[in-house]
Amino acid sequence: MAASKRKDSDSKTTDGKRIVYSEFGNVDNSAALQRGVAEVPPNQQNLKIEASRKGRGGKTVTVISGFQEKPETLATLAKQLKAQCGTGGTVKENEIEIQGEHKQKLLEIITKLGYKAKISGG
Repeated sequence: MAASKRKDSDSKTTDGKRIVYSEFGNVDNSAALQRGVAEVPPNQQNLKIEASRKGRGGKTVTVISGFQEKPETLATLAKQLKAQCGTGGTVKENEIEIQGEHKQKLLEIITKLGYKAKISGG
């Protein structure tokens, strides 16, 4: 019983994670360990828009790939695209996934923003 009444302040924790050893020092500095991504102007990026169902339980998702942007920029762009399409979506590994099949609509929106984009796949 005594072990279960131990206070959190007695043990050294960081956000509930118990760290035994860390080679690179403070874990809160994880941004310093990430590689930088060069921001390329939108008119120099070649994007690919395709609809996919693979690994999604039969649900269609429109995937926009080929971005060379920072994750923060992709998140704001994804938010704007989701609002324009009226659906949900996410950002995964420099790709934006929008729920549903919105290839033509996304092509129009992205070209208005200055990106070069093509629809791929059937």
